[in-house]
Amino acid sequence: MCARRRKKGWPAIPLLNLSQPPDQDGTRPSGVTAIAVMYGLASAYLAALGLLMLAAPGTVSITAGAPLLFGLELAGPYMFLLVAGMGALLAWGLWRMNRWARWGAIAAALAGVVMLVPSVSAAAISIQPLSLLRGGLGVIVRVAVVWYLVQEPVAECF
Repeated sequence: MCARRRKKGWPAIPLLNLSQPPDQDGTRPSGVTAIAVMYGLASAYLAALGLLMLAAPGTVSITAGAPLLFGLELAGPYMFLLVAGMGALLAWGLWRMNRWARWGAIAAALAGVVMLVPSVSAAAISIQPLSLLRGGLGVIVRVAVVWYLVQEPVAECF
């Protein structure tokens, strides 16, 4: 999959090397590409909502970002833009195969799983099949992202 091996100890160059090509051998695992695109699309959606809320207040409901922000949408459009910026940074880092982005994507996915537990539990108790399906699929996607990124062949590429 990827010929690059992980270095032992601290690298001689900084983790964020802007002159480094996306991958030394020219290949990027397709799963990493898919995860980077997923983070990029979510970031674009949140950025568009945040900018629209700032440009024309009241045109978009603040709950439009609830599936991705888990309550942080109450902080307003600036929180939309902040989370969109962090997601875009993770997408860019994954696209360039930066090790810090792999760990950031794992942490973000795990945080999403933790934040989905209350809504999935509430949907299961109150027997709301659509909410349970939406929350369950969110958990499945996030667990799949974490599982994929911690696999040894994928980790060796970073």
